[in-house]
Amino acid sequence: MRENVIEVRNLNKSFGDKVAVDDLSFTVPKGQILGLLGVNGAGKTTTINMLLGLLTPSGGSIRILGLEQPRHRVAILQRANFCSTYANLPSNLKVHQNLWVFARIYQVKNSKKKIEELLERFEISHLRDAITGHLSSGESTRLNLCKAFLNDPEVLLLDEPTASLDPHIADKVRKAIRSIQKEKDMTVLYTSHNMKDIEEICDQVLFMHKGKILTQGTASDIVRQFQEESLEGVFIRVARGGDIEPDSTSAASSADRKDGEEA
Repeated sequence: MRENVIEVRNLNKSFGDKVAVDDLSFTVPKGQILGLLGVNGAGKTTTINMLLGLLTPSGGSIRILGLEQPRHRVAILQRANFCSTYANLPSNLKVHQNLWVFARIYQVKNSKKKIEELLERFEISHLRDAITGHLSSGESTRLNLCKAFLNDPEVLLLDEPTASLDPHIADKVRKAIRSIQKEKDMTVLYTSHNMKDIEEICDQVLFMHKGKILTQGTASDIVRQFQEESLEGVFIRVARGGDIEPDSTSAASSADRKDGEEA
């Protein structure tokens, strides 16, 4: 058993009368990628913001790398990083200048070499002297990923990292993320509306609905539970059907089949 790097216990967050996160508990072991799924309004962003220490929980607790959040927010962030398609880097700086600034902030050793390695890995070396504000949305996303991996974080939060990418580049980015994650044994929390991302990258999946955990397990486990053909089918079913529970008979029959195969 590997140590839990992220531990969330009975987490709650309310905004007035609106409950955004409702008694949420989960753990992420070291070196694992957990996919956080849910339709818009499920509570994913609120959860991420509490993990980052940007929001204070209404109740419950968060421990990251053994440290309580938000009490030890600075110490946690020194060993973590974050990437979102919707977070923009300073637009007036060149690509390599932006990365150099963040390398200084993160106190990255051999920063020039590290920057060049990441630019090459995400296939944007040719843009090193481009003005950041002139990049396409897909290029900006890859620059944000370079920034996120600069300090070799022990914990990485990725929010929709392939949302603005075409399928060809998205495939390359998924492979690059998975490759670096394995090399560095990073613990990753990964949100996406692209089910191929989740199926290809994530070791475990936690499906949120109305602030609660609807179900969790591997992607294939969840597909079987809901008796759907794909994770996308599960997502659409939840989005269109409201409060839907997994089919317990399906889960039981899957377990029976597994026992039969092992016998």
